[in-house]
Amino acid sequence: MTIDDAIVAALIVLGCLVLLVAAIGIVRLPDVYCRSHALGKGMTLGISLLLIALWLHLGTDAAGIKVPLAIAFQFATIPVASHLLSRVAYKTGIPDYKPGEKSPKDENRS
Repeated sequence: MTIDDAIVAALIVLGCLVLLVAAIGIVRLPDVYCRSHALGKGMTLGISLLLIALWLHLGTDAAGIKVPLAIAFQFATIPVASHLLSRVAYKTGIPDYKPGEKSPKDENRS
């Protein structure tokens, strides 16, 4: 195993961990606004780390400019989608979570 392989493996593991934390955040956070934050930040960073690992593994000859363009596309689209999700929730009147109150998740379970 070369140092390049170790860096690629570390990036893949780190990207998967970030995606796992984002997925747990989507399930565990109390309201749509917090969930969209976890979705936007976690998915952008996790997918970008995985794409960087792919780019390093393939090399610039095979991947060329395709992978950096895919990373730029992820940075342009995922945060916008997360923002639009929060905006739709706000416009439709979905309440946000206030500490000390029951979360919308808790109200559905009682």
